[in-house]
Amino acid sequence: MDMPKPNPAILGKRARVIARLQAALDPTAVIHDPAETRAYECDALTAYRCPPLAVVLPSTTAEVAAVLQACHEEGVPVVPRGSGTSLAGGAMPTADSVILGVARLREVLAIDLENRAIRVQAGITNLAVTQAVESDGFFYAPDPSSQLACAISGNIAMNSGGAHCLKYGVTTNNLLGVTMVLMDGTVVELGGPFMDAGGLDLLGVVCGSEGQLGVVTEAWLRILPKPEGARPVLIGFNSNEVAGACVSDIIKAGVLPVAIEFMDRPCIRATEDFAGAGYPDCEALLIVEVEGSGAEIDEQLGLIRQIAAKHDPVEFRESGSEAESARIWLGRKSAFGAMGQLGDYICLDGTIPVSELPLVLRRIAELAEGYGLAVANVFHAGDGNMHPLILFDANKPGDLEKAEELGADILRLCVEVGGCLTGEHGVGIEKRDLMNVQYSQEDLEAQMRVKDVFDPRWLLNPAKVFPLASSDTRRSAA
Repeated sequence: MDMPKPNPAILGKRARVIARLQAALDPTAVIHDPAETRAYECDALTAYRCPPLAVVLPSTTAEVAAVLQACHEEGVPVVPRGSGTSLAGGAMPTADSVILGVARLREVLAIDLENRAIRVQAGITNLAVTQAVESDGFFYAPDPSSQLACAISGNIAMNSGGAHCLKYGVTTNNLLGVTMVLMDGTVVELGGPFMDAGGLDLLGVVCGSEGQLGVVTEAWLRILPKPEGARPVLIGFNSNEVAGACVSDIIKAGVLPVAIEFMDRPCIRATEDFAGAGYPDCEALLIVEVEGSGAEIDEQLGLIRQIAAKHDPVEFRESGSEAESARIWLGRKSAFGAMGQLGDYICLDGTIPVSELPLVLRRIAELAEGYGLAVANVFHAGDGNMHPLILFDANKPGDLEKAEELGADILRLCVEVGGCLTGEHGVGIEKRDLMNVQYSQEDLEAQMRVKDVFDPRWLLNPAKVFPLASSDTRRSAA
């Protein structure tokens, strides 16, 4: 059978776009060999893949502006990419798009300890921000599990959180300002090294916008003094529901731990096999960490012990040293890698009211049984940010689709009990066709009008966030 001949018009446009990109950047910063662009065909949501037209790796805001201007004039879609750790397909390219990676934008530009702020290029890793100020007694609060690798640009795009977000908030609570380049190459400054900018809260619109509005190249971040001390406790329970009820009671009592993390039996066993943290043999466990002076820590942990005692824990283990604290956290920090040893899995991140934890944990187990799939739970329990891990076999026909259907049912459950589709992973491609479960058409229309203002031609991060029928209609109209 004869192979179809390449379309000369498409080949001509591709060559023209690549030539313009090479003129705007150092040629080594433009990747267009199909064998090399395959490294960018997906992010951490690996079930779907598509090599892009080309990849660019600019080093400055001016270079980002030049790339976007060229792509805007050529009508080429652009997909911003941080470190590629998105679990929702947030950096998934289309075949006609250019990936704009910020991996070379990783400089610390300014540190203002007096005003507790740091200015960085957006490709710097989350952990590197804390490392830049920790010798001066400060830290950057949001701490996603991928903080060793994930970039600040992606944190801003997805409004990322982490284990300690219960007390310190997520990215939007720690973001002071950004330098952002619009699709036509215009550079804008929003906020700065101060608490609140006047006028419209455009910074709040940009944080969590998933690369739909512009490419963030620099950011002012809030840094905080290190706490005087911190101490975790590990509490084991005989059921998921009881552990969930204990979380709800801790929050209702007015205690504000810096973190409350939840793990169920499948996750506990996997992390023990992987890391050997010495966790108890139980159905569920909580890791609760508090901060402050020695007296404050003792008072908070005393109250938490009283609350936990009402739920008949199988173990209450309080750290007595830094080594013991590290051991308590070891399994939780290793959880996602440990679960990978059991097979393929989908990691969700629906968010629910804390009071609904017992109900939702029970319903997830019932749904999983109905689908004939296993689900492990590990999540930020203090703010109800669920992370059900749905185990499946990618080599078994139909198993991925079944896992995705179960995932959709779990996310619908989160919305039904008063929660939302995502807490920190974003919508991306994973949840875009569930957006009408949480939002009415009028709500979606209002959100899309905001994108119309920033990106009238709908060239930035196509096929994300909004249901495909809605976004395709918008792009056609543009």
